Amino acid sequence: MTSTIHLPRQHALPYHDPRRAELLIRAADERIMLIDGAYGSMLQSYSLDEAGYRGARFADFAHEVKGNNDLLVLSQPKIVQAVHQAYLDAGADFLETNTFNSTSISQADYHMESLVHELNYEGARLARELADRKSNETPERPRFVLGILGPTNRTASISPDVNNPGFRAVSFDDLAHSYREAAIGLIEGGSDAIMIETVFDTLNAKAALYALERLFDDRGYRLPVLVSGTITDKSGRTLSGQTAEAFAYSLLHARPFALGLNCALGAEDLRPYIEEIGLAAPQTLVSTHPNAGLPNAFGGYDETPEDMARVIQEFAKSGLVNIVGGCCGSTPRHIAAIASAVRDLEPRRLQAW
Repeated sequence: MTSTIHLPRQHALPYHDPRRAELLIRAADERIMLIDGAYGSMLQSYSLDEAGYRGARFADFAHEVKGNNDLLVLSQPKIVQAVHQAYLDAGADFLETNTFNSTSISQADYHMESLVHELNYEGARLARELADRKSNETPERPRFVLGILGPTNRTASISPDVNNPGFRAVSFDDLAHSYREAAIGLIEGGSDAIMIETVFDTLNAKAALYALERLFDDRGYRLPVLVSGTITDKSGRTLSGQTAEAFAYSLLHARPFALGLNCALGAEDLRPYIEEIGLAAPQTLVSTHPNAGLPNAFGGYDETPEDMARVIQEFAKSGLVNIVGGCCGSTPRHIAAIASAVRDLEPRRLQAW
């Protein structure tokens, strides 16, 4: 079958690993691909205390680190790899690196900015090791590593001070520097692609895209880049106020490998916005990895694997998606159910650039 997915013409740089990129393009052309599920809730199921988060290496660190899930790639790598393995066994094609908060801006909360390169490098390396092992077992179905750049805990578009609407807690340049630093580790650790995810402020995402393009130019090669936004509530808008359609149009200039939505809402509530993304971006793969429903009164998620899979199956039957998976509250059982539900369905077809 001739591929309908092409490197956008404005991206003149070669891929970092052309063979791996071709395998990814071919896989996305042939089938609906599976992203793994939630990491936070899976890691929290180990009920680690402060000492557990520290491990031996950080036993004497001067500040509290409990809750810094990204640190576990250094302090508890076997736990992180156990989560990766569970998702691979469930049918995931993509392993996300456990680096959602591994930027200097986010790690400043734990006084661990100096670890950013190592966190991202090791996060990618741990996933790469297992993805390669699984690929060797099933060479007809290679697995891929998604280097994750999270949104940070700052917003470039909105003032955190209601009394000073012109104030910004972070600048575009600050964000770009932070994203570049993280991306270097993700690339050097072995990521196949980079995903800028859970975008609540499109200006933050633009800083990440700018940082990546500058980094690619400096290195003389590129990786596929995916962007995934988040609709914060049933208003259908991002936190910075954009509709899904506006979000897509704001980012299509970068010609991402895939564009989509994740987090915040469950699959059923995300459906109209995923459709909007597809209509606005007919030449781009569409991805979605929603939450397992809306959080309940205790902060948990009640949507069953069967219910989530049924809704995502309808997305696929309607020709809306190329890449699917799960976000908050999803587990390996959810991913296994989704994998089964979309296994024999065709991916969304693209128009030519």
